[in-house]
Amino acid sequence: MPKLKLPIKRLTLQFVPFNDIEHLSSGERVRKLLNIVLTGKIVLLQGKLRSEEEVRLIEDTMAMIDHVKGFKGVELAVLSQKNKNMPFFDTVRSRIAKLLIGERDAITVIGPATIVREIKRDPSKIELLLGKK
Repeated sequence: MPKLKLPIKRLTLQFVPFNDIEHLSSGERVRKLLNIVLTGKIVLLQGKLRSEEEVRLIEDTMAMIDHVKGFKGVELAVLSQKNKNMPFFDTVRSRIAKLLIGERDAITVIGPATIVREIKRDPSKIELLLGKK
């Protein structure tokens, strides 16, 4: 049974640029991100996962809880800019860009639940509450 490696005296954040995962399949993206989380690191992903990838991440996490010693799951939050007062032309241009290159104007935070107790999110910030469960 694999064991979760948790650094006790320090916190490690790993930034993952969207370019590192854009060529991967959905399953490979989820696997790559979970492998980072299993080392006790908090992932800062440029952009956001598609909804089906988030579902897969949660399903895979739930399946791993009883099989990986010390693993209690993940906490996940997405911070993205939603400007509702954007002019019509800018809104259309933004939507076309998202269709072509994906939603890169977001940050996704994924961390092991044993380190990240809770993620509080509001439109302009993410607050990570850390502590060992």
